Amino acid sequence: MKRLSIYYLLLSCLIISGCGASKSLSSASSSPIVATLDLVNIENDKVSVTVDPGAFSADNVTFYIPKTVPGTYSVDDYGQYVEALKAIDYKGNEMPVIQADENSWKISGAKDLDKVVYWVNDTYDTESETENAVFSPAGTNIDKGNTYMLNLHGFVGYFDGFKEVPYQVDITVSSGLVATTSLKRKNTESTGGQDTFLAARYFEVIDNPIMYAKPNNISFQVQGITVNLAVYSPNGTYDAVSLEERMKEMMGAQKAFLGPIDGTEEYNILLHLSPMGPTDPSGFGALEHHTSTVVVLPEQMPKENLEQAMVDVVSHEFFHIVTPLNVHSEEIQFFDFNAPVMSKHLWMYEGTTEYFANLFQINQGLIQEEEFYQRLVDKIGNSRSYDDAMSFTVMSENILESPYKENYANVYEKGALINMSLDILLRELSGGEKGVLWLMKTLSDNYGNNTPFKDDTLIEEIVEMTYPEIGEFFNTYVIGDTPINYEEFLSKVGLSLVTVQEESGYFLQGQIPYIDVDQKNDDAIFVRKGITLNSFMNNLGLQGGDVIEEINGTPVSLESIRPIIGESFGWNADKEISMTITRDGEQIELKGLAGTPMVKSEKIVAAEDASAEELALREAWMKN
Repeated sequence: MKRLSIYYLLLSCLIISGCGASKSLSSASSSPIVATLDLVNIENDKVSVTVDPGAFSADNVTFYIPKTVPGTYSVDDYGQYVEALKAIDYKGNEMPVIQADENSWKISGAKDLDKVVYWVNDTYDTESETENAVFSPAGTNIDKGNTYMLNLHGFVGYFDGFKEVPYQVDITVSSGLVATTSLKRKNTESTGGQDTFLAARYFEVIDNPIMYAKPNNISFQVQGITVNLAVYSPNGTYDAVSLEERMKEMMGAQKAFLGPIDGTEEYNILLHLSPMGPTDPSGFGALEHHTSTVVVLPEQMPKENLEQAMVDVVSHEFFHIVTPLNVHSEEIQFFDFNAPVMSKHLWMYEGTTEYFANLFQINQGLIQEEEFYQRLVDKIGNSRSYDDAMSFTVMSENILESPYKENYANVYEKGALINMSLDILLRELSGGEKGVLWLMKTLSDNYGNNTPFKDDTLIEEIVEMTYPEIGEFFNTYVIGDTPINYEEFLSKVGLSLVTVQEESGYFLQGQIPYIDVDQKNDDAIFVRKGITLNSFMNNLGLQGGDVIEEINGTPVSLESIRPIIGESFGWNADKEISMTITRDGEQIELKGLAGTPMVKSEKIVAAEDASAEELALREAWMKN
């Protein structure tokens, strides 16, 4: 999964204006469980779903809708979007059903159970009014006649003990809408508005989202992989063809970077562009699946920004074909959707993936060294807004609980930096020959798609494959709670981390805003926490978390902040500035001069006294 901060939206607006075996309970039938979705007869923006399990030999069964799914690392309770669930016997009569909790229903007399029927609401409609909204790429959309985003964990449930049996998913859909998915078809094409998909087990159902939309698709080849890109652009702003060149270049570079690692022969990218209305998705980023990804981005983004966002998020998700597709633990192989046991290795699943998503771009010449260094510096700065003394393995296995879940986003920051440091250390110990990519290739050869590792022994195995110093690294910085001294590792490749004073904008430092937008309320603009503020904000008395109500008498909202930021580029140093803010529930008036905004920032620079050995190690790290 890759979640983009809401400031991507803010920045794009400024430019515009501006991721066990079955139990003894058994089915008497060898036929698959059949789930049927009716996308034609929508009622009150809800989809009718029927699940026919075949014949049961037990008296009692429990039907589940997932509480959480792989790759989200959050509790989303998809059962809250299910209504009017009924159990129907073979005579067409309703059977007693007891809802045990948000996501499970107990059914007595299961030997007589013919099917379960229920209605499903979509998640997109309620994002703006839900406190802990489902992350949009993991969510669902019902827009009759226009598009359907079917993350099937939001529609299709499973019976206790029957996650490992085959499924058939029948979908009735309006003509003119086509499905893009990695799910295997029974019929090669839609037949009279009816699609039938097959899955070997329930995990395959939820691992293969389906997007229905009017045709806006392209396919291209990348070194033996067929890539399909489907775009839903409600206002017709973008078509798939216009994005093909950049995607083909990026994925070709990824495949060249990975070399012999192969995870799939086909990969599907489902891009849903949001017009940002009140019932449209606003959680921007992507969610990985084994052979596909769902991406949600603002339709208003300029093409250059949209393409770069696609490069950043799709490259991250595509690298998941390495981990967790080829390299994963038993906790992921046999994922429990309603009582999940989480793996200790988010440093790898998300950290390695995010690191590769940046490393491959310098490795394949898509970016220059200065940009690569700046990305690392940004991650160092961003990581400091989280608990830097929190064990990464402890955080990972407890990621669904506080205080660990509040630190989840650090997997993309410190998680990537752990891999950077590990990569440099491996290069040093091996004379430049081995790095994290070598490590992942070796683990892929040892395991693969269908063979999980044991969670508690992975790090021991890595140490046995490498050097004792790698064990010390993991014990200190990954299992342990010691913050990493990045200067120490960068110095091994002839680089220094230095602090400089530089001029910034009043509200932006380059493309990074000092302010953010409340995802639940577009009218709430606040100062970002955990970052170094410029002299303008410090002198005015602003603090991280302050909600800006007015600037020079103008009420502040997402709409009004655009021209204010635009005007700020022309402010003189002696311009008087007044702000009304809310801090801890109290309104405060702030006044001061604009001044010339300066900020202390860190930069990675080449050391003037770098040795030939350090320069060779840097070359091996970034280019080999």
